[in-house]
Amino acid sequence: MNTPIDPDYEVPRNHVIVLFGATGDLAKRKIIPGLFHLASAGLLPERYRIIGSAPSRFAMGTDAFRSYARDAVRQFGSNQPEGDVWEHFEASLSFVVADPEDFSSLSRAVTAAEHDIGGTVGRLFHLAVPPDAVLAMIEALGACGLHENSRVICEKPFGVDLASAQNLNAVIKANFEETQVFRIDHFLGKESIDNILALRFANRLFEPLWNRDHVRYVQIDVPETISIENRGAFYEETGAFRDMVVTHLFQVLGFIAMEQPTSLDAGPLRDEVHKVFQTLRPIDPANVVRGQYDGYRNEHGVAPDSQTETFVALRAEVENTRWKGVPFYLRTGKCLAQSRQVITIGFDEPVMRLFPTGTSEPKWRGNKLVVDFADPGSIHAHFLTKEPGPHMHLDSAEMTFHYQDSFRAANNLEAYEHLILEAMLGSRALFTRSDGIERLWEVAAPLLDNPQPVQFYAKGSWGPEAIADVIEPNEWCLPQ
Repeated sequence: MNTPIDPDYEVPRNHVIVLFGATGDLAKRKIIPGLFHLASAGLLPERYRIIGSAPSRFAMGTDAFRSYARDAVRQFGSNQPEGDVWEHFEASLSFVVADPEDFSSLSRAVTAAEHDIGGTVGRLFHLAVPPDAVLAMIEALGACGLHENSRVICEKPFGVDLASAQNLNAVIKANFEETQVFRIDHFLGKESIDNILALRFANRLFEPLWNRDHVRYVQIDVPETISIENRGAFYEETGAFRDMVVTHLFQVLGFIAMEQPTSLDAGPLRDEVHKVFQTLRPIDPANVVRGQYDGYRNEHGVAPDSQTETFVALRAEVENTRWKGVPFYLRTGKCLAQSRQVITIGFDEPVMRLFPTGTSEPKWRGNKLVVDFADPGSIHAHFLTKEPGPHMHLDSAEMTFHYQDSFRAANNLEAYEHLILEAMLGSRALFTRSDGIERLWEVAAPLLDNPQPVQFYAKGSWGPEAIADVIEPNEWCLPQ
C-alpha cells in the first residue's frame, strides 16, 4: 500500500465499491481514472474491490473490463497504468451485469468480495447512470438488501423541477437513510471552492468586507467553448439553466454567501448553506436572458423549433442582513468565447476620489477579488497604485496567488477524487441536502413556468447582446 499524500489524512476502512454505469462516459473519463489516482496516492483502503456494473446490453467480462479500465486511465488519468500499484488495482476489478429487475448476480458478487476482503467492509454504490435509470436502481438496491451497511452516490440532475425532485427524494428515503446518501456536485469538490471558506474565515483581511456595506456585486461566470457534444436528446430535457445553474452555480453561490459555521462538520456547514437557499428570492424571469447558439437546432435529437436554452444569464438576490441589495450575476453557456470558471467580488468605490487616474482610467472597473476555480485555481486582487513619476497618477495593479506555484502538484485531487474519498469516509459536508435541492427548485419555478423566448447568439461570442441589460449598471468582468 502506498503512503498517503497527506500523512494526517484518514484512509477509509476496507470497501467494496460498485460502479453502476461502468461503461459510460463519466466512468471512463472521471471515476475509473480517479479511483486509480486515489490508489496511487495511498488513499484507497488497504483492502478493496471495485465491481463495474451495467445492464445486460452493455455486458462485458472481467478481463474486458480490466482492459477498458486500463485504456481509460491511460487516456484520461493523471498517472499511467503501470507498476505494482496498477497490478494491485487491476486485480481488484471485476464486472457484473445488473439489470434493475435482477440484481441477484450483483448481490452474490458483493457478498463474495466482502468475504474475500474479510472483517468489517463498507459498501459504496456510485450511480453514474442516466437520470431516468436512478429510481429503478435505488429501488432495486433496497429490494435485494444491498442498501444495508452502504452508502450511495447519486449524480445530478436531482430532478428537473420541484415535483420530480420530491419524487426522487421520496424513493431514496424509502430505501436509504439520509445519512447514507451522497448527492454529488463536482464543483463542490474543487480545491478553489473549498478555499473560499479558508479565504473568508481564516483571514481577517477579507471577512469584514464580505457584506453589503462594501460589496457592489458578485459574479459567478462559467462559460464553455464546447457544444452539447451529441447530447441533443439529453439537453432538450434539461437546458443550461437546469444543467448548470440549479445544480452547480447556485451551490457555489451558497458557499460565497453563507455565514460562518460553528465548525466545518457536515451539519453546521450545510445548515449555513441551506440558510442562504432559504433567503434566495425566486428568480424573476424579467432578470433572465436565455440564449441558443446558432446551429443548435441542427444537432441530432434537437427539435427544429426548440426553445431549449444553451445559454443563460440572470440576476439572483439573497434577502438577508448580509446581502440585501447586492446582486448576484450568474452566467453560463455552450459555444462561448472562452472556457472559464470565475467568481468575481466587486467592491464599492471610495466615497471620495482623491487621486487622479492615469492611463488606466478607461480600463479601471473598481477593486475586485477574483477566484478562478478552474483547476488548479488562482486568486487575484485588483487594486490601484501610484504610477512612477513626479505626478500623483494611479494605475491598476494585481496581486495573484496560483495554486500550482505554491503547493506540490502531487497533493492535488481532482473534484471527483476528493468527493469519492469523502463519501467512503462518510463525510457529507461537500454534498447537497435533499431539502436544499427542493428549495432551489422552488427558487427556479418562476423561470421554469414562464421562460422568455431564447435569443440566438453566434458561436464563439459571449452570448446574446441582451446580457448587458441583465447586469446594468455594472459590467461583466469576462472578457477581461
